[in-house]
Amino acid sequence: MSLHTALSAVDTGLDASLKRLFDLLRIPSISTQAAHAPDCRAAANWLVDTLHDMGFTASTRETPGHPMVVAHAKGPHGSPHVLFYGHYDVQPVDPLTLWHSAPFEPVLVDGPTGEKEITARGAADDKGQVMTFIEACRALKQADGTLPLSVTLLIEGEEESGGINLLPFLEANTEELKADVALICDTGMLGRGLPAITTMLRGMVGEEVIITAANRDLHSGMYGNAARNPIQVLCDIVADLRDGATGRVTLPGFYDGVPDIDPQTRALWGKIGPSDAQSLGPVGLSLAAGEQGYTALEQTWCRPSCEINGISGGYEENGFKTVLPAKAMAKVSFRLVGTQDPEAIRAAFRAHVQARLPADCTADFVAHGGSRASLVPTTMPFLPPALKALEAEWQQPAAVIGCGGSIPVVTEIQQALGMDSLLIGFGLDDDRVHSPNEKYDLSCFHKGTRSWVRVLYALAGKNPD
Repeated sequence: MSLHTALSAVDTGLDASLKRLFDLLRIPSISTQAAHAPDCRAAANWLVDTLHDMGFTASTRETPGHPMVVAHAKGPHGSPHVLFYGHYDVQPVDPLTLWHSAPFEPVLVDGPTGEKEITARGAADDKGQVMTFIEACRALKQADGTLPLSVTLLIEGEEESGGINLLPFLEANTEELKADVALICDTGMLGRGLPAITTMLRGMVGEEVIITAANRDLHSGMYGNAARNPIQVLCDIVADLRDGATGRVTLPGFYDGVPDIDPQTRALWGKIGPSDAQSLGPVGLSLAAGEQGYTALEQTWCRPSCEINGISGGYEENGFKTVLPAKAMAKVSFRLVGTQDPEAIRAAFRAHVQARLPADCTADFVAHGGSRASLVPTTMPFLPPALKALEAEWQQPAAVIGCGGSIPVVTEIQQALGMDSLLIGFGLDDDRVHSPNEKYDLSCFHKGTRSWVRVLYALAGKNPD
C-alpha cells in the first residue's frame, strides 16, 4: 500500500469530499428537540449509506433514543483493530438572528484570518471531524482497495443531549465493539497549524441546590429583615466554596487524588502553550483568576475547579418588584482530575450546604451527572506512532495536551470495553462550537483527512513518512 497514493487521493478528491460533508451538514439532526427526531434518523441513514458504498458493513442500531451507526471493515490478517467514535447530532441553532447564513445551508467563506471557513451547525462539532476520518478511509481504500488495519466506526446521535444510551449500548455490544484502541475526534489542536493529542480530560460533577425558607414569596417591606431570605442564605453558602485568598476549593477532602504537575510537563506547556493574556484575551479578560500558583492553561488542563453556573431567585423580569422570595436556586459544577471520586465530591458539597443552613431553611438537591477524569498513559504503544504521523503531516512537533472539558465517552469506553483512547481532533478555539456561525477551517478538514490517513497507516505498523 502506498501512503503517498492515499494522500494524493485526499488532495484530488477534496471537492467531492467537501460536497459529501455539505450533504451531511444540511440535515438538521438536533438531538435535543423532538421535532428533529426524523432528521437524526436521516443523518444516521445517510452515514450508513455512505459507509456501505465504501465497502463497510454498516447498519443503524436502535436505542431508546436516536439510533447508533455501527460499521466494520477488516484489514489484513493480524493487523491492529481500531474503534472510531464520533457523533452525528448537533446543538440547537438559537438565536437564529445571530447567524450570518442559514445554519443548515453550509457555505464556504473567507474568514478573518484569510482562511477559508466552512460555516454551518455541526461543521466542527462533530460532523466535520467525523468526515475527516471517513474520507481518510475512502482515500486509503481507493489507494489499495482495503484499509491497512481493521476499523469499526461507532457514531452516536445523542452526544449533545446527554448520551444516556451510549454506555448501555457499549455494555450490550462489548464483543462486537472491542478493539485495540479507540480513536475519538471530538477535540482540537493546540493552535492553528499545531497538532496535538489530548491525553488528559477532566471529569465532572453537576449539582443543583434549591434553598426554601417561607411557604410563599413575601412583601419585603412587611417581612424584610425579619424573615429569612433564601437568596442571601444561598449566596453565603456558595461564597464559602472557595477560599478568597488562594482560590482553592474549601470542601474537605476535595484535593484527595489530585496529582501535581510534573516539572517536565509544566516546562513543556510553558513553551508551547499560550500565556494567560493569550488564553483569556479573546474573551475580554487578561488575568488568571482561580487557584493561585497555576497559569490559566494549567488551571483548565490539570487542576480541579468549582464554578457557579447559574443562580436565581425572586423577581427576574424587567422592572422592579419588592419581593422576598420563598426559594433560591444555584447550579454548581466541579471539574475533576486525577482520581477524584465524583460521588465523594457530591457528598462533600451537600454536606457543605447542610452545615450552613440556618433555622427555617431547607435544601433540596438535584444531581446532574458525574464522571471521573481520564488519563491516557504515556506508555500506551499507539501514542508514539500517532504523534509521529501528525508531525509528518503538519511539519510541527505534535503536542500531548490536556483538556478542560469532560468527554464521558472516554470513561465509558474504558469502563465497558477496557480500552484506552487517543483523542485526535482538528478543531480550533475560534470554531464557535455551540454558538451561532459555527465554523471549521477548510485547511483543518483537508489536513485533518490527510492526518488520519497517516495515523491509520502508522498504527498499522507502517512508516508514516
